[in-house]
Amino acid sequence: MEEKGERRPDRVTLGEIKELAEVGRPTVSNWRRRHASFPRPVGGTESKPLFDAEAIAEWLDARPVPDGKYDENGRPETYGDRFRQALRMRRLVALKHEGESAGRLIRGAMATIAMAGEGDNWVPELLPDELREDIRGADPRVVQAARDLVGERGAPGAADEVLKLAERLESDLAMDTTPPVLAELIGSLAGSVMAGPGQPSVINLCAGLGELLFALDDISGRTEMVAVEPDLLRRTLLLYRLFAYESTGVDLCAHPEELDTLRPSEQGGAASDAPWGFPSADIVLADPPYASGERDRDEDGPLSWALEAVRRLRPGGRGYVVVPSWTLTRPRTTVVTAAVRIREELLAQDAVSAIVQLPRRIHPFRTGAEHALLVLRCDPAPEDKGRVLLVDADRIARRVGGAWIAYVTELLRGGRPPVAEEAGYVPVAASGPRADALLDGRSVLPAHRLAPPEKGLDHFEAVGDARREAFAVLPQLKKWIGDLGVGKRAGGLRHRKVGEHIKAGQLKHLPGHRIRESDIGDAGLVVIGREEMLGALPVGRRRIDLEDLAQYPQAVTTERGDVFLFTEHGVRTRVDDAGGCVLLAPVQGLRIAAYRKYLTALAKGEPVRPESLWIRPHPLAQLLSAPRNQGRVSGSLVPRVSLRDMDLPELPPEEIEELEAVLAEADRHRTEVRRQLDALDTLADRLAAGVADGALALRRRPPGPAA
Repeated sequence: MEEKGERRPDRVTLGEIKELAEVGRPTVSNWRRRHASFPRPVGGTESKPLFDAEAIAEWLDARPVPDGKYDENGRPETYGDRFRQALRMRRLVALKHEGESAGRLIRGAMATIAMAGEGDNWVPELLPDELREDIRGADPRVVQAARDLVGERGAPGAADEVLKLAERLESDLAMDTTPPVLAELIGSLAGSVMAGPGQPSVINLCAGLGELLFALDDISGRTEMVAVEPDLLRRTLLLYRLFAYESTGVDLCAHPEELDTLRPSEQGGAASDAPWGFPSADIVLADPPYASGERDRDEDGPLSWALEAVRRLRPGGRGYVVVPSWTLTRPRTTVVTAAVRIREELLAQDAVSAIVQLPRRIHPFRTGAEHALLVLRCDPAPEDKGRVLLVDADRIARRVGGAWIAYVTELLRGGRPPVAEEAGYVPVAASGPRADALLDGRSVLPAHRLAPPEKGLDHFEAVGDARREAFAVLPQLKKWIGDLGVGKRAGGLRHRKVGEHIKAGQLKHLPGHRIRESDIGDAGLVVIGREEMLGALPVGRRRIDLEDLAQYPQAVTTERGDVFLFTEHGVRTRVDDAGGCVLLAPVQGLRIAAYRKYLTALAKGEPVRPESLWIRPHPLAQLLSAPRNQGRVSGSLVPRVSLRDMDLPELPPEEIEELEAVLAEADRHRTEVRRQLDALDTLADRLAAGVADGALALRRRPPGPAA
């Protein structure tokens, strides 16, 4: 019978060789077919042979990985290295399936690696009690696998590999781990402070497994570091990881309050005058594991970490705190929530140096949430006082790919001028009437604030090109197109947010409603939903009976002149020329408050002056879908544009009237062209259907004699 701890020879299939060596199945088949030296099966069947894992590893040692890494001795990485490392990980995973808990397995492996990191210099009596207990209670097979990993990767590399295994072991540790790209960004940004004179001090307010600490340069040689972690398991694993890195100068504590408590005297007497560690530092980090739900009314909500970080900063220091994006988008209302109040307190203190909107889905286990990085300060430079740098790293990442970290780092260090739609400085307080400022109660998310005119585009030339193209393809409209007069505007225009117009009562927001699919038929009021806005269904095909609509008392019907909006993956708008429609979420609408009175005056034949309407339906629809608003996208799973953060130019009433006439006429022509296209599509569909069923035979008439 096999003794506990005795390891049987590992046997692997061809599919497992492929997975462990990280190659394709055809590669393994070619190795076996073309090389007589490939190990022979030691078991299994002809269709599913088994191979000795160590023999396979030795054979793969002779095959370097193309473009692979090199060790410190210049030896290239081989497929054998990959195979052995993955095989050791598989052994640990197999133990989990045999009943070993993920937490106990990881603790045992990390304790073994921590002891290896200390080498022969440790004194058992001076080791933490939990480390000695974990060593005694570890499964010998876990100990052996961890020792093998240390022999291959060294203690630091082995500790990192075991912690990466948490996801495969179905451990909750993986859920809140800081993503490597985010740790790399923060480590890169903190590098300028770390490179300063002396040895900068560091406080990690929510250390987790230490991803942010280990992203800093040369952690093993630093002493003024404190890691705060309330969870006992994470704190223990972080301690073992620090031992593996020989970073014994990092202090650990459970709560931030402990940083302010007085430590006991070394002689065991009264407390000394010095704090337990140090209450402030040059660098303060935090990537807290936020609970699900939006705690915008809680005083200890997400932004409280930013306040704590500012309180802990030393003069000249920097804080880096990750927060959910919703904390930056909540508008100020009559009832000021804790999230809005803390956000405005941080801005009013001039404690925010930059707001970096992070790329979508940056957290693999929080894919439905967006995050931002707050770069904090306690004493801004004179040239930076009263302003904040907004950076849309999501837009930057979509443009430059994996180089976005270096791009953002250079941008925040002042080495790269900001591109207007990706980054820009915004004042904290308003310096004039209706000036754009971060303390105006609106969203401060970079995507909502950064919306300049299209760069590098001459609008006058672009319109000229569009007119010439329209001349060529629409000869019947040459006169109408030629009569369009376009000139360059001498001065700029002010813009106002849609949210301001709604708050002032000039626009009314019409939310979409959720209606059961079973209540939607082909009779009654027209229904406008996602399908109609995308053109997948013609308007009017889906309807709802008035009796069924009565089940939804909150649902309202539209009026003539209302504008439909669909703001997912961009902005699509449509003018309701008849009224009497029901909106299905996520479609929403806007109503011009003065438009009904305007239509009533027209119906009575009363004179109507242009200034009676500040905006009209077609200009409203077209201006909302302009590129400057299309670019205000945010959202992780479903990118959306915030309606209230779109803006509209303030145009003279006469120009609005002229724009309405032109756009309405253009819409009429588009409708006519669409009707012609629909007729052609219907004809082609019916012909194809008849031929496909064998019912029709096409006989084109011969061309008649030339006239």
